Amino acid sequence: MAATVLSPLLRRLAADRATGALVRDHGTLYLVDGAVVHAESPYAPGLDALLGTAAPRPPVGAGEWEICRLGALYDAAFFALAPGRGPARFRYGDAAPGAAHPAPGHAGAAPGRPVSAADVERETLRRRALLDRVWPHPVVDTAPVVPARMPRGRTAGVRGRALLARADGRHTPTQLAHTLGRPAFHTLLEVRRLAAAGLVETPQATAPRTPPAPTPPVPSPRAPHGGHRTPRTPIAPPVAAPDVDLLRRVRDLLEARL
Repeated sequence: MAATVLSPLLRRLAADRATGALVRDHGTLYLVDGAVVHAESPYAPGLDALLGTAAPRPPVGAGEWEICRLGALYDAAFFALAPGRGPARFRYGDAAPGAAHPAPGHAGAAPGRPVSAADVERETLRRRALLDRVWPHPVVDTAPVVPARMPRGRTAGVRGRALLARADGRHTPTQLAHTLGRPAFHTLLEVRRLAAAGLVETPQATAPRTPPAPTPPVPSPRAPHGGHRTPRTPIAPPVAAPDVDLLRRVRDLLEARL
C-alpha cells in the first residue's frame, strides 16, 4: 500500500533541495536545502509564546530549547499541512524568521536541526490518527469548547481541569491553546479526550439530506410459457385542445372587472 502524501509540492521541493517558504492556507513551512527548519501557523503558538508562559525558571539549556523548538515546529506543521481550499505556493529564497538563531545564551551554537519533509508528513499523519482513535469527531477541533455537566464518578485530569476552567463556550481549542500557552495539537487532543469522557459537548454535525427512496419497478406482464414480455412504452394520453372561445370570454370578463 502506497504511503499517504500530504503535499506533493513539499515532496518535490525536498527532492530538489529547494530553499524558501511553502505557503499554504493554514500555515507556512520554511525549507533549507529541501529540509524543514521552521513552521508557522496562526493556529499554533510559537516557540516564544510556549517558553514565555512558563513560571520563573533558570535559563533554558540548549538541549531543552531544541526539544521545545522541534515541538513547536511539528505543532505548526500539523496545521500548515491541513487540507485547504487554495493552491500552495512556494517563495524561493525566503528565510525562516528566527530559525537561524541558536538557543538563548548559546550564541556560538549551531542552529536547530532540520527535519526531513517525510518525517514532518509522517508525524502529521500519526497525530491525525491519534486524534481519531481518541474521539473520531473532528468537529470539536474547530467548535467553541462547551463544558458539559460533570457526570457522576468522572473527573478530569490536571490539564483537563485547567482547560475546562477557561472554556466559556466562545473560544475554540486553538484559541484556548494561545491563552494557556500550550501546543495547539496537545490542546486538540485534550479536548477530544474530554469529549470522549462526556465532559465537553460534541456539536452535532449537519446530517446529509436523505435522498428520496427509488420508485420500485413495475413488474412486466408475463408472456405465455413462462417467458417475459417486453414492456411497452407507456403512451401519454392526448391533451385536449384549449377552448379558444372560453378563454376569450374569461379574458373579457376580467377586463370588464378591472
